[in-house]
Amino acid sequence: MKAISLKEVEYVAHSLAKKTMKWDEPIPEFNTRFPNKLESCIITPFLKFNNQVFYKGLNGKAAILFYLMIKNHPFQNGNKRIAIMTLLYFLYKNGKWLNISNHDLYNFSLSIAKSKPTSREKTIFDIQENIKKYLINFEV
Repeated sequence: MKAISLKEVEYVAHSLAKKTMKWDEPIPEFNTRFPNKLESCIITPFLKFNNQVFYKGLNGKAAILFYLMIKNHPFQNGNKRIAIMTLLYFLYKNGKWLNISNHDLYNFSLSIAKSKPTSREKTIFDIQENIKKYLINFEV
């Protein structure tokens, strides 16, 4: 399974979100992100302890990545939009895609943003279920 790097988030996900998802709120420059928060979001899905992975399979890794990108707020603004693009890029890099409308995907990200921290496990499970529901193969 292919991980994503900080540079890929910057040059692909952040750039695409900034260019294609402007709406009424601008996305700030990449270098204004909060130090180490984004790095933590993209490293966490691949953590291991005693050779045991914490997040299994593509769905598990994609779900925690999406959750953290939204809930940890690594950027001053545009976190949901950048999280969507990061999720899509991560899936694309691994030969998958989500067959879901932009509107539904944004509303789903909004529901994650509104979720309570006490319901973290349930929210991550819901993300996994939604990814599973809409996941399709993507031939590069």
